[in-house]
Amino acid sequence: MVRRMLVAVLTLALRVFFRRIEVKGLKHVSREGATIFVLNHPNGLVDPVFLLCYAPRRVSFLAKAPIFSMPVIGWLARTLEAIPVYRRQDEGSDVSRNLETFAHARQLLKRGGTLAICPEGVSHSDTKLRPLKTGAARIALGVVAEDSRLELKIIPAGLYYTAKTAFRSAALLRFGEPIKVEHVAFNADGEPPAEAVHALSARIERALHDVTLNAEHEQALAISKRAERIFSARAAGDEDGDSTADALKSLTREVELQRRFLAGYAFHFERSPERLAELEARIHRYEEQLRQVGVDLEDMSAPAASPGAIARYFFTRVLPVLYWFPLALFGIAVHYPAYKLAGAVAVAVARRSDDIISTIKLIAAMLLFPLTWGALAGVFFYLLGWPGVVLALVVAPVSAYVALLFFERLDDFVGGARAIRFYMTRRWFFKELLVERKRLREEMIALGEEAAAATDATAAAAAVVVMPAEPTRNTI
Repeated sequence: MVRRMLVAVLTLALRVFFRRIEVKGLKHVSREGATIFVLNHPNGLVDPVFLLCYAPRRVSFLAKAPIFSMPVIGWLARTLEAIPVYRRQDEGSDVSRNLETFAHARQLLKRGGTLAICPEGVSHSDTKLRPLKTGAARIALGVVAEDSRLELKIIPAGLYYTAKTAFRSAALLRFGEPIKVEHVAFNADGEPPAEAVHALSARIERALHDVTLNAEHEQALAISKRAERIFSARAAGDEDGDSTADALKSLTREVELQRRFLAGYAFHFERSPERLAELEARIHRYEEQLRQVGVDLEDMSAPAASPGAIARYFFTRVLPVLYWFPLALFGIAVHYPAYKLAGAVAVAVARRSDDIISTIKLIAAMLLFPLTWGALAGVFFYLLGWPGVVLALVVAPVSAYVALLFFERLDDFVGGARAIRFYMTRRWFFKELLVERKRLREEMIALGEEAAAATDATAAAAAVVVMPAEPTRNTI
């Protein structure tokens, strides 16, 4: 019961912190049977919380031992049935106790349970996967060696954040195709063979690579994100843009576009870096032109909407929120101090470690906001007695949510209004920007297609080389 309540609270916290959450590949996750999830680790404790809340299984985690001695977080780890891992880099850690860890994990899997592991070992802000530890492979091969009848699957889970430290950004959790673990016999020392461990670790790494975004250079990832915004935002008059809102908002599509662009970037970085430099300069110039006119890229589609559609949007989405403006104003006044304090605490604690800022923000908000509601309830009790307490505990969370919606809807509407004004007053410049955007898209597509064609040609040539020659026929 406590676990269910905790998962419900954490799910709500994620929904508030992230404006959009997308989960893909659930068809790859069976609802029963021994399963190991392997997850990339870019965002501290937020990463396992995503798997905890959105995997359709009851998940237990391998977590570093120091977490269990932390206030609040340690209680959370024990409540969520996490299993401690003892690492050499942790002060005072006894790595010999990992024998207990592996035994506990194997028993869980033998019962048909579900284990989650971050095989990179640590949370980080690198642009690609770090080299994987072998723990996941050793546990998987060990449990199958002990019970050859057990059907164990390893499922890769990839997390992608549009801006992992920013409040109200977006996140994608994507499950890949499962890896079936084949039976191997133990060595004389009671451990899986080293060759089998390394082979399975390599398969896990490839599977994780397929569900995550990886870039060799930070500059490449930064350019790919800027390029993707230009590529995916549908502007007025586009005939080739996606027509559905779901396609435009799909994080899966965004990641695939970035993967394609990164492949093209890596290919041309070696062969024609001047072409990449020219593209980056054009992207920068295009973004600067948008800044000069005060229009965001996502708002460029507003002029394509008919006056009737704009009016419907205003009356069905904006006007109702404006109606609740007094409650939104109350919500801002009450919650703004806690909001700012949570951000300040996160920055102070995390310092320069971007991979844990969201974790600290989330934990601080989950503590500070209820404290704020409690303080408000105390004030209302002083003024109105117990009815005031009930009123405060209802109004405070509702006002916070209304304030959030109010500013997001207002920001969307104001951005669209700016784009419409720009279109009406400087239509020629607006159309120039549309033409340049289309040219940029064509150049980005060309980069990816050329890289893909070269890769296919190389693969075909390699296949010809390794293809065995036909045996000579005896004509006698």
